[in-house]
Amino acid sequence: MKRTEAIVLLLILATAIGFRFVHLGSVPPGLYPDEAMNGNNALAALRSGDFKIFYPENNGREGLFINLQAIAIHFLGNTPVALRSVSALIGVLTVLGVYLLARRMFDDWRLAAMAAFLMATGFWHVNFSRIGFRAILSACTAVWGFYYLYKGIETHRVWHWALAGLWFGLGFHTYIAFRVMPLAVILTLGAYWLSLRAAFSHDKYLHARHQMLGGVALAVGIMIIALLPMAAHFYANPGDLVGRTAKVSVWAGDNPWQTLAITTGKTLGMFFFAGDTNWRHNLAGQPILFWPVAALFAVGLLRTIWRFVHSWRTRGHPGVVHTLLLSWFFVGLLPAILSPEGAPHALRTILVAPAVYIVAGAGLHWLIIALERWYGANDHRQICLPMRHLPGTSGHRMCVDRSTFVVAVATVAFLIAVAIADGHRYFVEWGTNPAVASEFTAHYLPIAQRLNAAPPAALKYVVVTRGDVLVNGIPMSAQTVMYLTDTWQPAQQRERNIYYLTREQFARHAYPRGALVVQLDP
Repeated sequence: MKRTEAIVLLLILATAIGFRFVHLGSVPPGLYPDEAMNGNNALAALRSGDFKIFYPENNGREGLFINLQAIAIHFLGNTPVALRSVSALIGVLTVLGVYLLARRMFDDWRLAAMAAFLMATGFWHVNFSRIGFRAILSACTAVWGFYYLYKGIETHRVWHWALAGLWFGLGFHTYIAFRVMPLAVILTLGAYWLSLRAAFSHDKYLHARHQMLGGVALAVGIMIIALLPMAAHFYANPGDLVGRTAKVSVWAGDNPWQTLAITTGKTLGMFFFAGDTNWRHNLAGQPILFWPVAALFAVGLLRTIWRFVHSWRTRGHPGVVHTLLLSWFFVGLLPAILSPEGAPHALRTILVAPAVYIVAGAGLHWLIIALERWYGANDHRQICLPMRHLPGTSGHRMCVDRSTFVVAVATVAFLIAVAIADGHRYFVEWGTNPAVASEFTAHYLPIAQRLNAAPPAALKYVVVTRGDVLVNGIPMSAQTVMYLTDTWQPAQQRERNIYYLTREQFARHAYPRGALVVQLDP
């Protein structure tokens, strides 16, 4: 990696860190009960040492992300930042993975840099990198799995195939949507298999095929070993395998094909026209991509599809790069398409975010090349820059084509403008919106602070009036206060004299005078 490329990559990673960690304790405000449920499971695991493969509460969740959050809680305490810092670190690691994968596939560090920068600053990925939801980990394992898969295809090195299998195996421990990814891997390997016969003579083809089969067998073996603990859990608890998926499936309704067509249109349209209406996931109703990025994605997607078809028609096989991106995108959207509840759903589709930003980066790169050619054909002048003060330079000036210089400056200015606009959309338009504070139950934080400040010997009753999914007989909405006061388990409730009751339970009993009673309103 040359010095310029290394500096650019470091700047991108620094930007990704800034967008994910700045004001992490206050944006988003509050703490959503689903995040708190993860934290309560993590606190229980820390005390008992029982770090589970699968946590059954709240419709069931894969355990890897929660166990990582437990590590953060160990160092940072039972705070919202502890839960969200894991997502932020995973988000930065995903940005790095996007750079390396795009760099490998297109052999162009400028394209990789643009793709990674768009993800580093993009509202969609930034948002879920700052919320303690496990889905963000699925995008990370996918991008690193495909990175090592592509390296395995190119180099045939054993450890590349092994790491590909490991990352894809870990993916099954992240989020239910990841279960569709083997299909995208199979399609990618199928494209590579078809390309071998066209690229080599008979003897070399047999050798390359043998290398591929050996690498795939190793990757599959490692993947199976990695997912065995989860498979064993589902074998012992078959109900956890599906969870509530069957209830929200398109096939559960009266007109499944009509519903499927509607959810497909909504899911594809969320990138360009109308996005997720849930304030936790998005600027309600707005496309999940900022409009210039959406335009670049449209250009890149159409060009990728055209290259895929053109390669098949002229070479007799699809290109591996285009197959990988298209299969990742369209296969990765299936969980959202097959689940009409809340469609379009930005969270269920976060799995495809790396592919989306790589395609958008490819679209921008193609437009830049086209602009350079057009500009260069009409302007042959050069710009010479003084270089005498820079170390390692042999001359006093560096001359470049005027077209190249102008387009490069315009590109950097465009990317900075997009970053500023998306930053404003996230931190100002979204982060300060009262609807976001309400969605993240920000009004529960003062209640938790009041309970923490009360004397431990004083009786404290939390009356939960918000009816939703029950956990241990108490509505899920209580999880936020339970996490912030560390009173999810009965032993901690008794120790701190904090008790959680439904409204009906509270109305049926008399309680000592002087007890502190707080109510969790919806």
